[in-house]
Amino acid sequence: MTDDKTSASQTAAFIWSVADLLRGDFKQSQYGRVILPFTLLRRLECVLEPTKDKVLSAANEHQNKPDAVREKLLLRCADQSFFNASPLSLSKLSDTQTAEDLMSYVQAFSQDAREIFEHFHFEDFVQQLSANNLLYQVVRRFASIDLSPGSISNFGMGVIFEELIRKFAESSNETAGEHFTPRDIVHLTTSLVLTDQEAKLKPNSIVTIYDPTAGTGGFLSEGDEYIQKISEQVTVSLHGQELNPESYAICKADMLIKGQEVSNIKLGNTLSDDQLAANTFDVMLSNPPFGVEWKKVQKQVNDEHKQKGFNGRFGPGLPRVSDGSLLFLMHLVSKMRDAREGGSRIGIILNGSPLFTGGAGSGESEIRRYLLQNDLVEAIVALPTDMFYNTGIATYVWVLSNNKPGQRKGKVQLIDATDRASKMRKSLGSKRQFVSDADQDEIVRMYGEFQETKKSKIFPIEAFGYRRITVERPLQLNFQTSEERVDRLLEEKAIQKMEAEEQERIQAACRAMDSDKVYRNRTEFQKALKSQLTDHQVYPSAPQTKALLNALSERDPEADICTDKKGLPEPDTGLRDYENVPLSESVYDYFEREVKPHVPDAWIDESKCDEQDGEVGIVGFEIPFNRHFYEFTPPRPLDAIDADLKQCTDRIKQMIEGLSA
Repeated sequence: MTDDKTSASQTAAFIWSVADLLRGDFKQSQYGRVILPFTLLRRLECVLEPTKDKVLSAANEHQNKPDAVREKLLLRCADQSFFNASPLSLSKLSDTQTAEDLMSYVQAFSQDAREIFEHFHFEDFVQQLSANNLLYQVVRRFASIDLSPGSISNFGMGVIFEELIRKFAESSNETAGEHFTPRDIVHLTTSLVLTDQEAKLKPNSIVTIYDPTAGTGGFLSEGDEYIQKISEQVTVSLHGQELNPESYAICKADMLIKGQEVSNIKLGNTLSDDQLAANTFDVMLSNPPFGVEWKKVQKQVNDEHKQKGFNGRFGPGLPRVSDGSLLFLMHLVSKMRDAREGGSRIGIILNGSPLFTGGAGSGESEIRRYLLQNDLVEAIVALPTDMFYNTGIATYVWVLSNNKPGQRKGKVQLIDATDRASKMRKSLGSKRQFVSDADQDEIVRMYGEFQETKKSKIFPIEAFGYRRITVERPLQLNFQTSEERVDRLLEEKAIQKMEAEEQERIQAACRAMDSDKVYRNRTEFQKALKSQLTDHQVYPSAPQTKALLNALSERDPEADICTDKKGLPEPDTGLRDYENVPLSESVYDYFEREVKPHVPDAWIDESKCDEQDGEVGIVGFEIPFNRHFYEFTPPRPLDAIDADLKQCTDRIKQMIEGLSA
C-alpha cells in the first residue's frame, strides 16, 4: 500500500503540473475545477479501455433500439456500471474542433457518468479553455497519463483525488478538510468499527455502509476494502450524502468504477434534507465538520425537533447553533437497525466539545444523557493533535453500538491514544502527524482486549452523570438613608420612570429619616419608611418599593434574615451556588457532608427538579476525558530550585564582573 501511495502521489504531482498551462488565463481558485474533471475523465476512459471495441460494436448493432434497452445491452458489454459509446478518446480529439469533439465524447457516456461532469460545470470550463487556445494542450497532457486500474488501484485514485483537492484548496484558500479525511484516520476508525464483527460478515450476507458527510467517498471505499479483505462472498452496499457538488461528483465516479449502485449516493444537506430517510444501515462512518454552525438549517432542524420529537432524528435535544456535530451523531443513531436484527455500529470523528460542552439540562447534556442511558456509547478514543489538514485541535473517535457484547453492556471504554503519533516528513496543511499502521494495530488491540490499563479506562455509565442542585443562602440586609444611598435611588430604572416631582418627594421622604441610623430588620425599616412616604404624599407601586429597598440596602451578615409572607427565609440570589452531585449518591447525603459544614445556613432549593425523573436536582452528563488520564507531576524540591537560581545568579555576577574589568 505504501508503494501504491508513493506512485499515486507522484502521479498527482504530475497532474497538478497542468496548472502551469493555466497560469495567467485562469484564477488560482479555478485550477482545481479544470484539473479534477479531466482527471476523472481520463480515469473513466482507462477503466473502459479493455471493453471499448466490444461496446462500440454493440452500439452500432443496437442503435435503433429504445434507449433503455440499448443502455442495458451496452452496460453488459462494458462489464462496468457505466459505458461510453463514442469512438473518440482524449488521444483522438481533433486539434481544430477540440471543444466540439470533447463535449460529443462526454455526452456519449451513460447517464450517471454524464451527470458527474454537469456538477463540475465542465462545458463552461471547456469553452473557457478553448477561448484561450489551451484546450488541446490540456487534452494532450491528460491523454498521456496512465490511470488504468493496472497502474493505479482504486485506493491509489483516492489518494490522487485527495492530493489534488488539497492542492486546489491551498491555491484558493479553501478548506481541504471539508472534502476528505486523512487515510490513516479513515483506516483506524473503520478498523475500530469492524473489528470482532465476524457474525455480521458471514458468507452470502449483505452489509450496508453509510456516510452522511461522504466527501469524496473515502470512508465508503475504506469500509468496502476492509470487508473484502477479511471476508469472502460478502456483498457490500455503499450509501452516502454529500453537500459539495464537486466532492459528490468524485464520490459518484468512485462508486461507478467500483460497480456500486450510484443512486445510493445523494447530493444535498443531510441535516435539512435527508434523502435516505427511510433507510437503516449496518455500519455508519462519518467525519462531520468540526465546530461549524448550523444556522442555515436552523428552521428545518427546530421544526423536526418540535413536531416529531423522538419519532424524528433530534428528539433528545439540540446543541447550540455554533456547533452542529452532535446533530450528525443523532442523525446516525436514528438510522440504526433494530438490535434484534443485529443492530448497527457507528464510527464518528468529533472534536472535544461534544464531550463536555453545555451544563445540566442543556441540549448537549441531554443528547449525551440519551446516548449513555440507552447504552449506545461503546468506546471513545482520543487521537493525537495535528492529524487533520485544516486544524490541529484535539479530536476523538466515538464508537457506538445498539447491540453491545455482554461484557461491554452498561460500560464505556476510554482510550488515550494521544501519544500514538509519528511525525510526517513534510507537513500537509495543518497535518503534521500521522498514526502509523503499527500504532493503529495497537489502538485496535487495546479496544478489542477491553482491559483496564494506564491508557484504557472502563467506566459504568453512571460515572458520567450528575445532579446539579441549587444551593441557596438567606438574604441578610441592613438599611440606611445615608446621602450616598439616597443618591443611588436615581440609578434604579423604576425610579427613573417617575415624574421629576415624585422623585424629589421620594428623596425628601428618605432624607427626613435619621441618616445615621442603620436598620438590621427589613420589616422595621419598611414600617419607618412607609410612614415618611405617606407624610410626603408618596404611594409607590410594588416595583418602585422594590427599587427603593434595593437602593437603600447593603448585604450584612449581622442583619436579621429577610423572610417571605409565609415566614420562610428568602434566598440571596447573589450568594446562590450550584453543586454537581454524582448520580450514584443521594443529594441530601452529599449536601450534609460537602456543603453544610462550610455554610450552616444553606439549603437545597427543592423546586428545581429534573423534568424526566422528577427528582430534586437537574440531571447532567459529561465525559471529562482528560481528567481520567491526568497524571500529577509533583513540583521539584525547593532545594533543587534554589541551587538552580544560585547557579544562574552566580553566572550573571561573573558576566557583570567581566564587563567592568
